[in-house]
Amino acid sequence: MTATTTSARSELSELGRSETALRTFLHGLPGVDQVGAEQRAAQLGTRSIKTTAKAQAIDLAIRMVDLTTLEGADTPGKVRALAAKALRPDPADPSCPHVGAVCVYPAMVPYVAEVLRGSNVHLASVATAFPSGQAPLEIKLADTRAAVAAGADEIDMVINRGAFLAGRYKEVYDEIVAVKEACGPADGGRQGRPAAHLKVILETGELATYDNVRRASWLAMLAGGDFIKTSTGKVPVAATLPVTLVMLEAVRDFRAATGRQVGVKPAGGIKTTKDAIKYLVMVNETVGPDWLDPDWFRFGASSLLNDLLMQRTKLTTGTYSGPDYFTLD
Repeated sequence: MTATTTSARSELSELGRSETALRTFLHGLPGVDQVGAEQRAAQLGTRSIKTTAKAQAIDLAIRMVDLTTLEGADTPGKVRALAAKALRPDPADPSCPHVGAVCVYPAMVPYVAEVLRGSNVHLASVATAFPSGQAPLEIKLADTRAAVAAGADEIDMVINRGAFLAGRYKEVYDEIVAVKEACGPADGGRQGRPAAHLKVILETGELATYDNVRRASWLAMLAGGDFIKTSTGKVPVAATLPVTLVMLEAVRDFRAATGRQVGVKPAGGIKTTKDAIKYLVMVNETVGPDWLDPDWFRFGASSLLNDLLMQRTKLTTGTYSGPDYFTLD
C-alpha cells in the first residue's frame, strides 16, 4: 500500500465521527450518469462467449451461487436437503463444483451447519430484522450473534432504508459498525474461527436513484462491510445490471482509494445462465479478474443453479436433461 493510499484510508476512516462529515463526503461523490450507466450495462449485456469459455463461465457461476431459501415455511428437512445439494449440485457428475454458500434464516443455521461441517461451502444467514431492517439495534445485534454462534460464517444484514433516505447517514453507519463487531473479533476468537464476513444489503429497489446506490455503497464500505449486496429478493425490483454496474464502480474506486477490496453480490431475479454470464462479463470489464472469484462476487439465487446445471449438462452431453432432472429448491 502506498503512502498516499494509507493517508486516504486514514482520512476516510474519520468520516464516521460526524453526520456532517459523512453527508459532505457522500454528497460530494460524482453523480451517476443514468443514461450512460444504462447504455453501458445494455452494451455489456450483448456480449456472448462460446464453447470452452462458456463451460468455464458456467462452472465459475456455480461456485459463486449463494443457494438461498428464505421462506416462512422453511423446515429443517428442507434446508438440510438444500445444503446437501450445495455440496453436490449434480450427484451424477462428481466433476461439478460446489456452490459458494447456503443462505438461510438464523433459526435454520444449526441444521445447515450439520451438513456443511468440514466442507468448503460457506454458511450465510440473513440477520438484522431481515428484510425490513426495522427493529431496535439491540434486536439486530442479538439476531446477528445468534446466527454466528449457531455456525454462520457470513452474515447478510439489511440497512435501515428509512434512515438512509431521511439522510440519517451516521445512524446507518453506526449500525453497520455495530453489526460488524457482532460478527466476531477481527483476529479470530470465535473458538478459533475467524470473524464472520459481513454482506450489507442496500435494497437498491427502494433507493430510487443511482446516486443513492453509489452513496449507500460507499457508506457500507466505509463502515466495514466485506460485501455490498443489491437486494433482499423481497421487493418487486431486485438486482439489475445498471445497479450492479454502479456498485462495481464503487468497489473499484474504494479499493483505489483505500487499498481494501470489497465484494459484490447481486441478488433477486437472476434465474438463467444467460443472466449470470452477463454479470460475469460486466465484472470482468468493470473491475477486472480480481473480482472473478467466489471470495469477491456472488449470486444470491435459488432457481439459477438448476439452469446452470442444465446448461452444463448440455455442453457435456449435447442434450438437455430437462428441468425435472435436478431437485427443485
